[in-house]
Amino acid sequence: MRQWSVEIRKAFFTHVLLIGVPTVFFYGLRSGGWSLTGLHLAIATFYLFSAFMLLMESSTAMFRRYARPVRPPRGKLLRWYHFFKDRIGIGGAKHPMPTQPVPRCSFLVAAYLPNEQDIILETLEYILLNVQRPPGGLEVILAYNTPTDLPIEDDLRQLAQLYPELRLLRVEGSHSKAENLNAAFEVVTGEITCILDADHHPAPDCFFRAWHWIAQGYDVVQGRSIIRNHNHNLLTQTIAIEFEMMYGIIHPAKSFLTDSSIFGGSNGYWRTSVLKRIRFNPRMLTEDIDASMRTLLKGYRILHDRSIISTELAPVDLHSFWFQRKRWAQGWFEVGLKYQNRVWVSDKLNLRQKVFWTYLLYYCEFYSLVAIQIIPLVVSLSLYQDSVPHSIRQYLWFSTLLSFWSGVAQTAVTAKIAAIRYPFSYYIKHMLMLIPYITFKNVIAIVGVYDHIRGNDSWLVTPRGKQPSYHSIISPSSLPSSSNSPAVLNSTKRL
Repeated sequence: MRQWSVEIRKAFFTHVLLIGVPTVFFYGLRSGGWSLTGLHLAIATFYLFSAFMLLMESSTAMFRRYARPVRPPRGKLLRWYHFFKDRIGIGGAKHPMPTQPVPRCSFLVAAYLPNEQDIILETLEYILLNVQRPPGGLEVILAYNTPTDLPIEDDLRQLAQLYPELRLLRVEGSHSKAENLNAAFEVVTGEITCILDADHHPAPDCFFRAWHWIAQGYDVVQGRSIIRNHNHNLLTQTIAIEFEMMYGIIHPAKSFLTDSSIFGGSNGYWRTSVLKRIRFNPRMLTEDIDASMRTLLKGYRILHDRSIISTELAPVDLHSFWFQRKRWAQGWFEVGLKYQNRVWVSDKLNLRQKVFWTYLLYYCEFYSLVAIQIIPLVVSLSLYQDSVPHSIRQYLWFSTLLSFWSGVAQTAVTAKIAAIRYPFSYYIKHMLMLIPYITFKNVIAIVGVYDHIRGNDSWLVTPRGKQPSYHSIISPSSLPSSSNSPAVLNSTKRL
């Protein structure tokens, strides 16, 4: 409860600062004879640009990259149609299937066991029972940390007896996902490595789809994440549609337009040699975005393929949601400040990619700070008992309506390209919740920026909440007759 009171005070203070102070300032300017027409136009243009980006991403996402064999279209009309799409640049990135078989692959599952002890068995058993084995072989490494011995570790050792491809790595002294993963790099043997959070269930053919791109010269392939517990409550329903937008529209569109993307922290497939060079920085709040920037600045290539699907668990309450999104916002802000100058002087990125990363690192993070200025503008106008000049009213109405309808249009496109068919009511609720949900996320983002300015970089592990009971495949009769339990590898943390 104390954490909530602290966060509420931060939100109150930052919004008094960003709304109250500008309101007084704008009112003073209006009293002094300033019309602030230029400022009205600037804010409206800011919203208009955001709407344009949403519409461009939505239209681009209707075309896709895919990791599957390209079948020649049947019929002359269809062949001409695909030829026309290719000529205007929207035919997708079509590559033949690799001639080499999929090499040895590794899963690295990172876990903080006190928080994830209720879900880790389900995740590992899902992987071991469902993922197709590449011709080169498969290994699954659980890299975990725990402050004390837990009963779940006995179950994990029993599971490793059933499946020799499962390796358990307890990382002593670790306090983060980054440290767990860095320790696992010392023992991983696959040529391709997929990093997973403890709640992720990857698609059975994930490595075969990722190999399609890695064999073509890409170094990292980011897959699509969808929400598995979407029917839990209104919050998880909203997050489910948001994730479909994020991983089904926004990231694929940017990847298609710029031949560049990000590693999102999980369901990412790396060339292992590259991953060992990049590693993860445990001092960064969003170690995945930090690693993405260092990967791109070293000249490696990242691609997003939304056909490589993994399911995950969404936060089920506002407390978990708040602290998760605050860490994301603060982490993006931290990465933006650290890398923006390096992006512009890099000889590894072309101009289009530099513009894209400037937009992604700066514009998206400063959006909440700038967008909120519409409130003091309107409030000061009301206090001064004046109205917007007639000369700009149509422009302001146009930007307002387009901003709203761009969100509606993106929701409609999401319904078309969603990985699973959600109830239609999800989309209606999402559109009704669009403005309050975005406003709430902006509040969180502003508090995240405030924490960064104050030097507060502490964060909370996202609680998994109460999970449905899971029946493990482990039983005494299923265990090998040998009483020798597999050894648990131990490692000290290393950056």
